[in-house]
Amino acid sequence: MIKKVILTPFQKFVKIESFSGLLLLAATVIALLWANSSYGDLYESIWDFNIGFTTEYFSLNKPLILWINDGFMAIFFFLIGLEIKREFMIGELNSIKKISFPLMGALGGMLVPVLFFLFLNQNPNTQVGWGIPMATDIAFSLAVLKALGSRIPLSLKIFLTAFAIVDDIGAVLVIALFYSGSIKVSFLIIALVLLSLLYILSYKGFYSKFLMISFGIIIWVLFLKSGIHPTIAGILLAFSVPVRQRIKTHEFIDTLFDIANKIKGAAVLDKPILSNEQIKQIDDLEDWTNKFQSPLQHLEHSLHDWVAYFIVPVFALANAGVILSTNMVLDMELVRNIIICLVVGNSVGITTIILFSNKIKLIELPDDITKWHIVGVSFLAGIGFTMAIFVGNLAFTENETYIDSAKIGILIGSLISALIGFIILRVTSKKTQ
Repeated sequence: MIKKVILTPFQKFVKIESFSGLLLLAATVIALLWANSSYGDLYESIWDFNIGFTTEYFSLNKPLILWINDGFMAIFFFLIGLEIKREFMIGELNSIKKISFPLMGALGGMLVPVLFFLFLNQNPNTQVGWGIPMATDIAFSLAVLKALGSRIPLSLKIFLTAFAIVDDIGAVLVIALFYSGSIKVSFLIIALVLLSLLYILSYKGFYSKFLMISFGIIIWVLFLKSGIHPTIAGILLAFSVPVRQRIKTHEFIDTLFDIANKIKGAAVLDKPILSNEQIKQIDDLEDWTNKFQSPLQHLEHSLHDWVAYFIVPVFALANAGVILSTNMVLDMELVRNIIICLVVGNSVGITTIILFSNKIKLIELPDDITKWHIVGVSFLAGIGFTMAIFVGNLAFTENETYIDSAKIGILIGSLISALIGFIILRVTSKKTQ
């Protein structure tokens, strides 16, 4: 019974991420077809359309695609930050024993693809793209596992999720340290002061959604103007959201019974509206419910569907539309290197480090996870769609040839990784009842 209570939220998470992966695939196909159709000019003009305002002292005017990549993706990173904090506080990463297994996998999945890229790449102009093959797309990879159904043990899905979270931490650090522009220290200091204030209030047990949103917008703009990519503001802001409820379960239940009795005893009007006493008790119920909920859990639950079903597919729709033509200019070396790093780099890196760490007793594999499970999942880790395209945009900025080449490499490499991982897991895993 306890096991079911613990795993049900995770199973819901897997279901959401799996369907999100299908939406991602649909958005990618639509983007490619649209960009290469007779309406391709419309596709480009929509994402290049400027939105914002400019005054004598301040300007915030960006093409729609940058509002998506800098704005919407800040919300995506905010959700990642909430998930990271939860996992470190009370989840699959809250102890050395729990984190060691996905940590070893993530190290192999980050370091080896980067080393492959640096070794294979001979063009100094594309060297900056080394961060592209190191990020795993959790939605796509879980969608592949979901397609295998009962053949895949739940512990393998938990590993892949924890692995992807550790991998996201590495990607965030790489973006912050290596893919941000020249830093304007004054804006950054103001942003960090505001963040510190939110952290102090959180430590003291105070949390206000209005204050967090207001500060969040200001901090996002300050990060944007400081030269550090504004999505990092989303991560840092998430760490200011408290995990703990302000009241305990037993206190809430006692109050709930008390409010229910008062509503039961309140006057009932003949009209289809509530009496003043009923309204008062409903207001008290809402207030106590807000105090009872974990702010972090509530925000994560509220945002997850929006991110999975809207923000990430819109990001794919805006960024995956590479125009394919016989006269398109591609850097085939970059395309080849990204494909190799995603497919071979991740599979070799993850499998080697995990099996070696298990052999020297540094980690211990769960009983229901086999070596072939590790090999299959290591290929799925080569599905680098969302974060990889995001890093590619940051790495090559205005160079359309390199950006298009990176996207082609990511699309092909992710597809090959998904197919190989699916086949290995399908052939080597037995279906359970």
